[in-house]
Amino acid sequence: MKWLQRTGLLLLALLVLGALALGTYVYRSHPALDGELRAPGLTQPVKVSRDAADVTHIEAASERDAWFALGYVHAQERGWQLEFNRRVMHGKLSEILGEATLETDKLLRTLGIMQAAERQLAALPAEAQQAVQAYADGINAFYAASPQALQPEFHVLGTRPGGDGPAWTAADSVGWSLMMALDLGGNWGNEFARLNALQVLDTPALWELMPPYPGERPVASADLARLYAEWGIFRKSGTQSQAPAPTLPPATLLAGTLRTDLARWAQDFADHLGTVDGKGSNNWVIAGSRSASGKPIVANDPHLSLSAPAIWYFARMKAPGLDVMGASFPGLPFVVLGRTRQVAWGFTNTAPDVQDLYLERIHPDQPGQYQTPESWAAFETREETIRVKGKPDVKHTVRSTRHGPVLSDAQASHQQLLDTQRYVIALRWTALDTDNRTLLAGIRSNRAQSVDDLLAAYEDFIAPMQSVVMADTSGRTAFKTTGRVPLRHPDNDIMGVAPSPGWDARYDWVGWLPYAQTPQADSAAIEARGWLATANQRIHAADFPHFLTQDWELPYRQDRIDALLARPGLLDLDAQMPIHGDLASASAQGLLPHLVKSPVTHPLGAAAQQALAGFDGELRADSAAALIFSVWTDEFTRGVIGGRLGQERLMAIYGKRVFRAAIEGILARDDTAWCGEAGCAAASGQALDRALARIEAMQGSEVSKWQWGTAHPAISAHRPFSNVGALARFFDVRVPTGGDRFTVNMGHFHADHEPEPFANRHGPSMRALYDLANLENSRFIYQTGQSGLVFSRRYRDMSEEWAAVRYRPLQMDPPGFAHRLTLVP
Repeated sequence: MKWLQRTGLLLLALLVLGALALGTYVYRSHPALDGELRAPGLTQPVKVSRDAADVTHIEAASERDAWFALGYVHAQERGWQLEFNRRVMHGKLSEILGEATLETDKLLRTLGIMQAAERQLAALPAEAQQAVQAYADGINAFYAASPQALQPEFHVLGTRPGGDGPAWTAADSVGWSLMMALDLGGNWGNEFARLNALQVLDTPALWELMPPYPGERPVASADLARLYAEWGIFRKSGTQSQAPAPTLPPATLLAGTLRTDLARWAQDFADHLGTVDGKGSNNWVIAGSRSASGKPIVANDPHLSLSAPAIWYFARMKAPGLDVMGASFPGLPFVVLGRTRQVAWGFTNTAPDVQDLYLERIHPDQPGQYQTPESWAAFETREETIRVKGKPDVKHTVRSTRHGPVLSDAQASHQQLLDTQRYVIALRWTALDTDNRTLLAGIRSNRAQSVDDLLAAYEDFIAPMQSVVMADTSGRTAFKTTGRVPLRHPDNDIMGVAPSPGWDARYDWVGWLPYAQTPQADSAAIEARGWLATANQRIHAADFPHFLTQDWELPYRQDRIDALLARPGLLDLDAQMPIHGDLASASAQGLLPHLVKSPVTHPLGAAAQQALAGFDGELRADSAAALIFSVWTDEFTRGVIGGRLGQERLMAIYGKRVFRAAIEGILARDDTAWCGEAGCAAASGQALDRALARIEAMQGSEVSKWQWGTAHPAISAHRPFSNVGALARFFDVRVPTGGDRFTVNMGHFHADHEPEPFANRHGPSMRALYDLANLENSRFIYQTGQSGLVFSRRYRDMSEEWAAVRYRPLQMDPPGFAHRLTLVP
C-alpha cells in the first residue's frame, strides 16, 4: 500500500510541477506592455503605449526609430505570423511541415519571390532601403534581447524564428509586399480555369460559363477551343507526361497524437495564390455637400481571407515628419490603410489583368529549348534545394522563358491537363519587375497631409493595383486607381483572358498605361454627385479607351451602396455603420422566383417553401430562408454546371471561384443545353431536393430552427493549426455571420472546403470610418484581436464586436493609455 501512496504522491508532484511549468511558460509568453525593455539598435528611447481600444502608439525621435519600433512590436505580438509568412515566401514550409507542403514550396521557389525581392530592394532609393532595414533590425532586436518566451507554434513545430538565419531581413519586407500583390492580383487562376473548361466546352459555351461583365462582349475574339485543339496542347489519355504530385500522408504532430491534413491545406493555399475571385472590398468617400458636417467622410472594409491572427495590426507611428495611424501589415514598415492628421484613405482591389499565361512550345528534338517569335531559345534554369522534414532534400529545377517562370513545372493541375512533352505554361506578371517601387509609395503615403500628397506618393505604386478613395480636412476628395497595367497589341485577339501562344509576338505586352490615364475622379466630380463608391465593379465608363480586365465583380455591392447613400438627407458617420452591416442581396432577390417555383418532392418541401415565402433576399445569420437559398445555389451549380463539365473538372475550378453570373443566365434562358431536356425548372427542383436533404443532415428536420449563421460561421483560420482538429478549436476564431459574396457585408464561402463548405472564410478583414470634420471621431474594428498569442484575451477580443458591426475609436490623442512601455537603446 505504501508504494501505491508513494507512486500517487509522485504523480501528484509531477502534475503540480508540470502545471507550474506550463503556467510559467504561459506567463512568459505574454508580451511586456508596461515598464522598460532593452532594444539594441535604437538610437533614442521610444515610447510604446496601448490605448483603451488596444491600438499601439509608437512615439520616436526619428522615422528610423519609429520603423524599428514597429518591427519590434510586430515581433512581440505577431512572432509566429511573421515566421510563417517568411517561410511561405521563401518556399521553406516543408522544413517544418514535411512533404505535404512540397508543392507549395515548389510553386513559391518557381515564382522566384525572394529573387525578385532582392533585385527590387537593390533598386529602391535610400529612404525605402532605410525603412525596411530599420524594420528588420527591430524584429531581430526583439529576439536578441527580449525575455519573452516564444509562441507555442514554435515549440509544437520544433523551429525557431528565422530557422538557420536572421528572423527577418530587409528583403523579406519587399518579398511580403510581393506576396500581397500575388494574393490580390492572381488572375492566372481564371485563365487556367478557362483552359480547363475548354477541354469539354466550345468557345460560346465558355462565355456562358464565365460571362463578361454585364453589357459587355467577350474581350477575346479568338475561337479559343479551336486554337487549343489545333495546337494539340491537352494531354491525351495514356500520354506520358510529368507525373503529378503524389497524394501525401498527413503530417504527425505532438509525437503522433495530433494529425492534420496538410496536403489539403497546401493545395488550398496554392490554389488561393492563383485565384483573384472573391478578393473584394468596399470603399466610399462622401463629399462635404452630402455630409451633415460639411466635411467629407471616408469608409473602407477590405475583404480578404480571414485568418487568426488577423492580417492587420493597428498602430500609430509618430516622429518628426511622420504622424500616421491605421492598419499595418506585420512584415511591412508602414501603415497601409488609415489616416494622418489631415488626410484619410481607403483601398479596394481593382484586380486588373496584370498576369498573363503563355503557352511555350518545346522544341521537338531539343527539350531544353522553346519557340520564340524569331526562332528557338534555351530555357533559363536554376536549381533549388528544398529541405523536407523527415525526408531527403528535394532538388527542384526552375525554368524561365522570356515571359517569366514556368509555372507548369510546379503545379500538378497543369501537368495533369497539358501535354508537357510539347508545351509548358509561363507567367508574365508586373509585380516581379525590378523597378517595382510599391514599398516606396507606402512609406511616402504615411507622410501625406493632403489629397495632393497622397496622389503624388501613389505614383510609385505598382502592384497590386488599388482603387483608392481619399479626403482631407480642407474638404478635398479624390478617387484614383494606383498601379501598373500593361498595354496589349491591337491585334491581340486573346487579351490575356486565357493562355496565349508565347511564340507569337502580337500577344506580348507593348507598354504601360500612364499613371495620369488610370481611372480617376477629382473633387469637383465627387462633389457634383455627392459621393463615389467602389466595390470591385468596373471602375470606369463603358467607353474607357484602355483594357484593364473583363473579370470585374458583379456590381451588386456597389449598386447597393449607391442606393443606401442616395437616400434623402445629409449623412453622418453613424449612418455609415448600417451600410457596413447590410445583408441585402440583389442577386438573391433575382434568383428567388426560380427557387420558389421549383417542383420539390422532399418531405420538408412545404415547410421550406413556407420559410421562403417571407424571404426578401436579406441573408441574416438567423434566417432559415437564407440557408435554403445558399445551399440550393450550390446544389444547382454542382448539378447543372458539374453535369456538363464533369464533377472532377468542376471541383477543380469551383469553390473560391463562383459561377453566379452563369447560373443567372442559364435560369433566365431556361437553357436546356445546361439544364437538360427536362428544362431548368426540373433541374432547380432536383437541386432543392438535394439541398433540403443536405440541410436536414446538418441541422435536423425542424425548418423553423434552421439558421444560416450556424452553417456560415466566420472562421478566422490559424496557419497551419486550423487543420489540426484538437488545436483548431483553440487557435481558430469563430463567430456566426450572415451575408454572402454579393452582400455589402460580405461573407464568401468556399463550397469545395469540407467539412464546412458554407463557412465564411473571406469577408471584411477590417472596417474603418474616417470623419474629416474631426478625425479623432474615426473608428475601426477587425475580426480577431491585436495579439497573436493564443493564450491572450487579446487574441480574439474584437470578434463579437466585429460580427455585430460595432467599432472602436481610432484616436491619435486618446483620453489615456492602458499600458505604457519604453524601449531603450
